[in-house]
Amino acid sequence: MKNLVEELKWRGLYHDAMPGTEEQLLKEATTAYIGFDPTADSLHIGSMVQIILLCHLRRFGHKPIALVGGATGMIGDPSGKSDERNLLDEATLNHNVNGIKNVLSRFLDFDATDANAPILVNNYDWMKTFSFLDFVRDVGKRITVNYMMAKDSVKKRLSGEVGDGMSFTEFTYQLIQGYDFYHLHKEFNCVLQMGGSDQWGNITTGTELVRRLNSHEAKAFALTTPLVTKADGSKFGKSEGGNVWLDADKTSVYKFYQFWVNVSDEDAEKYIKIFTFLDKETIDALIEEHRQAPHLRVLQKRLAEEITTFVHSKEELEKAIQASNILFGNSTADDLKSLDEKTFLEIFDGVPQAEISKSDLKEGLDIVTVLNEKSGFMKSNGEARRALQENSISVNRDKVADGFTLTETDLINGTFVLLQRGKKNYFVLRFV
Repeated sequence: MKNLVEELKWRGLYHDAMPGTEEQLLKEATTAYIGFDPTADSLHIGSMVQIILLCHLRRFGHKPIALVGGATGMIGDPSGKSDERNLLDEATLNHNVNGIKNVLSRFLDFDATDANAPILVNNYDWMKTFSFLDFVRDVGKRITVNYMMAKDSVKKRLSGEVGDGMSFTEFTYQLIQGYDFYHLHKEFNCVLQMGGSDQWGNITTGTELVRRLNSHEAKAFALTTPLVTKADGSKFGKSEGGNVWLDADKTSVYKFYQFWVNVSDEDAEKYIKIFTFLDKETIDALIEEHRQAPHLRVLQKRLAEEITTFVHSKEELEKAIQASNILFGNSTADDLKSLDEKTFLEIFDGVPQAEISKSDLKEGLDIVTVLNEKSGFMKSNGEARRALQENSISVNRDKVADGFTLTETDLINGTFVLLQRGKKNYFVLRFV
């Protein structure tokens, strides 16, 4: 077997592992799992590390299991949290579970039939018939309260260091996650659980349960990844508009692409190792090229291209690049007219807008009237005429002169017109 741990280390994807984990992965094809809690109906880029980890596992000849926590999602993981999570109703939870399954299915082929084909499971399927009495007798008996209280996630909450204590519900979370490992060990011979470094306590509880519910010789290993941060120490995965999601209906492909293009140089060097599958030689060459001419942003552009293609597709990447060129490069009226309404509005988010009645276009609108009276883009007719004489006014990227008339044929998506003065001064007209 190729050395997966060595690969994860140079990529910055390795934080810790139980003794024997690397040897197990080198010895034979190994089944490993990662859990995803359905706190929303999609996943954001904060989950990308774990998705990529499962993909690396598959590429290195091992068998990945993606677990969606329909049962654990009912409780809420206290790890890294200062407050009790709000409990979701069953309908919301089922909706979220299905959404996450759809996201994961884009990255792992759960219909594959080879020996190491990925598996998708929901822990609600085996927890729903587990009675409370059976659980406390068969599982609760195996782990002491002392052991559970020694976990950092529990100690911080109980000591009052963070939050206002911990309910019994959240206290039991690590037992249920631990039972998941035992169940997958029994059903699929899963011997490795992986996750973020904040999951270490829950994962090691699972390895203990595997050993205590089976024979003490049962194999069970743990491997964690670092929590990704930005160079300035702020939280990774959020933009000014909130989470950066993996679904285009929550975060457009254009905004997704822009998030990666705009990361800092320092972050780009780190992220291109973590979030792409480019080999070390290629990445080292890109980093060196970027350092020679950082203003060209070679690293950010390649990072954005690779991860946008991985998450969305090559075709969607090309649309995102085209949209970016419209704002930052040389584009034509035809380029603008190729945009859908949502992408158009996102590109020109924050640009001043004016609403005009579409009926005004029946006989055409004089450009001077448009620039001043109808939009307020120019403060007076005189200013509008001077700008036109300077050849600095464009309509949908095409330069226009005094005497130009705006008609319905100029509308983008039958609704918009983009006015521009010079290179950076934009104004959007919406015709209703």
